[in-house]
Amino acid sequence: MTFKLDLALSRKPLAGFAAIGVAWATYFAQVPVVKAHVGASDAQYGLALLLAAFGAIAAMWLAPLCRRIAGGFAVPLGIVAIGVGMLAAGMSGTLVGLTCAMLLASTGSGVVDVLVNARVSEIEESSGRSLMNLNHALYAFAYAGGALATGALRQAGVGPVVSFLVLLVVLLVLAGQARDIAPPVQAETQGALQPAARTLVLLTGGIVLMAFLTEAATEGWSALHLERTLGGGPGQGAMGPAALGLMMGLGRLGGHLLAARLRDTTVMIAAALVSACGIAIAAIAPGVATALAGFAIAGLGISVVAPLAMALIGRVVPEAQRLTAISRVSVIGYGAFFFGPPLMGLVAEGFGLRIAFVMIAGLLAITAVLLVPALARRTSA
Repeated sequence: MTFKLDLALSRKPLAGFAAIGVAWATYFAQVPVVKAHVGASDAQYGLALLLAAFGAIAAMWLAPLCRRIAGGFAVPLGIVAIGVGMLAAGMSGTLVGLTCAMLLASTGSGVVDVLVNARVSEIEESSGRSLMNLNHALYAFAYAGGALATGALRQAGVGPVVSFLVLLVVLLVLAGQARDIAPPVQAETQGALQPAARTLVLLTGGIVLMAFLTEAATEGWSALHLERTLGGGPGQGAMGPAALGLMMGLGRLGGHLLAARLRDTTVMIAAALVSACGIAIAAIAPGVATALAGFAIAGLGISVVAPLAMALIGRVVPEAQRLTAISRVSVIGYGAFFFGPPLMGLVAEGFGLRIAFVMIAGLLAITAVLLVPALARRTSA
């Protein structure tokens, strides 16, 4: 009964989370094909995603303004932009075209991401219930389903254009369900963040950044690692993002149940260390099965870090600054998609994907022992 109530409270934001999840899963499961179609090296592809990430970061910074201008249509328009951008990416035959297409998709994704997270935080405050992990769990399950479906289509010989056309139809349906899910206009009259709030935003943003870096590394490069490094087939390659998404969904459902029983920061420390171990296992794996197990462990661990951090910043800052704080944390966190792709690409080109994933594991371990304890000392959470 309690779970049904939580789903009812989250009904509208869920469409936005599902849209982001299924869209990026479809794209990342197609990375080997899309990358080969434009003839890009690891470093070139990473730099293309770096440029595209500007769109997401700018959109997140301006999300409150987008809400004021577009009102209840801000999220649906963002979802449509994601679908159109990804279809254009599938049709592109040049690196420049791919970059422009992903810029559009990233911009739409940035708007949707900030506004649905802010809306969930507002519902948490008004209802007194913990809902962030539940909503992020649906994102993860949508991601896993999208990756599995795309892998099956690739295995059957279906090209990326058809896959992205199907995705566009799905996103149009979700856009129709996503009206009026952004925070009310009266909640957006927010001033500059106070010094104490800025410190919390920087710490929380750093933690979210490391969580997203782990997700981005697995989403964007696991298929290449499984297919190129370990010799797996197209279906096996798509299982990397799928394993991440499925285990992240299960982990977030567990996090939803644990949220009322354990300190947020305690769970975040343990989860980050588990995820670091999983990434390390995938990095040194001798075969596809072991690597998939590593990515699954990484997904289970990292699943709760970003949702708990987002929920925490939404609780500890004044209500009048909530949307601003969440948008700033999102901007910092999405820095992972800004420097992550070129970092992974450059390290992979110079030392191989194994070393690139070992680097991610090390950064995640540092987050667990430094950043999260620092946040705990300032929030008592």
